[in-house]
Amino acid sequence: MEFAVIEETKTKLVFDLRGETHTFCNLLKDELLNTKGVEIATYRIDHPLTGVPRFLLETKGVEPKKALKDALASIKKKAESFKKEAAEF
Repeated sequence: MEFAVIEETKTKLVFDLRGETHTFCNLLKDELLNTKGVEIATYRIDHPLTGVPRFLLETKGVEPKKALKDALASIKKKAESFKKEAAEF
C-alpha cells in the first residue's frame, strides 16, 4: 500500500491509496464515518482495472490526519480481536 497526499487543509484531506482495492477501501471509509469529527468520507476508483483509490475526507473540529489515524487504529484493534477469536476455533 502506498499513501500519497494530493490535497491537505485544516478540514480536508484528499489522498490516494495505491495498491488497494474496494475491500480495504470500503472498510476504511466505513470506519472513518464512525470516527468522531468526520463529516464526509468517501472514495472513488476511476477505472476497475487500472484505477487508484482516491479518498476525500472532510472533518469538523478535528484534523483530518488525526481522524485517519484514529480510524486505522480502530481497524487494527478490530483485526487483532478477530484474529484472537478465530484462533479459539
